[in-house]
Amino acid sequence: MPLNLNEIKIGMSLSELKRQVTQEHINLYAEASGDFNPIHIDPEFARQTPMGGTIAHGMLILAYVSELMTTSFGKSWLTGGELNARFKAPARPEETITISGKVTRIQKENGLTSIHCELLCQNQRHEPVITCETKVRVKNEDSH
Repeated sequence: MPLNLNEIKIGMSLSELKRQVTQEHINLYAEASGDFNPIHIDPEFARQTPMGGTIAHGMLILAYVSELMTTSFGKSWLTGGELNARFKAPARPEETITISGKVTRIQKENGLTSIHCELLCQNQRHEPVITCETKVRVKNEDSH
């Protein structure tokens, strides 16, 4: 259930989301996206690269970010969310990615509240994979 606008405060944490990345998920994402770069789907090829093995598509990990934001802000994220991401390191099969976030700024104007958040995607070794800044516009409940 999305957060209640009246309860959102600067500094509050969003619910964490954990997802295990598997080669099967990567392959399914390749099918869905049409991105069949061998660094993602060909273990033999990927072992011979500087990556040393296959890596997840960055957009697969960002889909988990969007899942967390949808859980936190519901339809408002889907209709008015903005995302600025910085890729820090690859996510690899069998890693567990944890996405956490906090509210950093709240602005009210023209019947809308803009909620700014910082998110961190990290692996089980606490290494950053992606950092994000998000903004979601929520209609003020008392404005019609």
